[in-house]
Amino acid sequence: MYDSNAPVLAAAVEELGCIPLLLGIVPDDAEQLQATLRRALAEGDAVLLSGGTSKGAGDLSHRIVAKLGAPGVLVHGVALKPGKPLCLAVADSKPIAVLPGFPTSAIFTFHTFVAPVIRALAGLPPDAGETVSARVPVRIPSELGRQEFVLVALVAGERGPVAFPTQKGSGSVTAFSQADGFLAIDALASALDAGSDAEVTLIGRTRMPDLVIMGSHCVALDAVLGRLADQGFAARTLAIGSQGGVTAAERGECDLAPVHLLDPAGQTYNRHLVRPGIALVPGWRRMQGFVFRAGDARFAGKTAAQALAAALADPDCLMVNRNAGAGTRILIDRLLGGTRPAGYANQPKSHNAVAAAVAQGRADWGIAIATVARLYGLEFLPVAPEHYDFLLVESRKERPAVQAFLAALRDPAVRARIAALGMVPADD
Repeated sequence: MYDSNAPVLAAAVEELGCIPLLLGIVPDDAEQLQATLRRALAEGDAVLLSGGTSKGAGDLSHRIVAKLGAPGVLVHGVALKPGKPLCLAVADSKPIAVLPGFPTSAIFTFHTFVAPVIRALAGLPPDAGETVSARVPVRIPSELGRQEFVLVALVAGERGPVAFPTQKGSGSVTAFSQADGFLAIDALASALDAGSDAEVTLIGRTRMPDLVIMGSHCVALDAVLGRLADQGFAARTLAIGSQGGVTAAERGECDLAPVHLLDPAGQTYNRHLVRPGIALVPGWRRMQGFVFRAGDARFAGKTAAQALAAALADPDCLMVNRNAGAGTRILIDRLLGGTRPAGYANQPKSHNAVAAAVAQGRADWGIAIATVARLYGLEFLPVAPEHYDFLLVESRKERPAVQAFLAALRDPAVRARIAALGMVPADD
């Protein structure tokens, strides 16, 4: 397990003109933790640690901090999401902050509560942060009673910047690296409505991408984007499902939208999505199937249809679904025919997440592509081949990055990489 919080917080402290003194990881031992904290108080001007601040039986940090000296703990718990378990204290006239252990929570609480104190101690003026106004195209639900910070990715829309929530949890290490900024939802609001304008606080120096791809994600897409990266193009990909990609293309919020959607008659893929201003670019073919752990006697030796029937007949058999709007979700609902088996409400946003849930025993079966099933060592029963293609916003076709993407799709080396992943590149 890697410690991501220490290097990130140390870098944040350095950005404020201070010197971080890294004292390492301390086990859940009261005596060792107290000794380390007293050393930190003796050697530093402020003390910062993360983890152990919730109110569970094994959380020691806030209990030890309360014993270090007067006045002790001033705040334990704030009306903020993410970051509720934050603990703030003072001992020996020095500020102490116990940040939540989740990476995103730790960073947000540091910049909201700790950074202003450090700037004041260092004699620096308050930092308001650089902001930009952006339109939020989707509804973002929020929890009443807590101000919520939402990480967003920015893309250029026809009427200015558009902010899409990145939909990563507070435990995600990569959340900040894949976001351009964040917006705040007021504690008294239950949601930020679609179409609202919001102030986005930028993270670092934000560079608008050369290419924006929004829709369904596929592991083979990385092979194409790798060729663009070699040419110096920066691509932004947002996995919002095939239906979300269609909407984004119609609104002119992306250059390309990867899709795999059957027409209403269930006969052909994606052709029904073509309309004035939107063209269809062939991508590749891939196989969807029923995935399960090796050795599961309920499914071994069966066809996909037989395995599905066995799963639906067993009330203890747990599925893992896909998110609404995904092409795979539409396929799943067709297969289920209106039934809602156990696990239907578990709706992750990628094939990898489905395979991980099955491989780790959190679910017994799911629908995913063959390539991902192999990566996770799962058994695979073919259900249906599908076409993974791209909707092209024609008004953006002549952009250099779009032309580079189209050329990469035809490149023999890229096509070989796609084929090596188990896909079948489409003919031009």
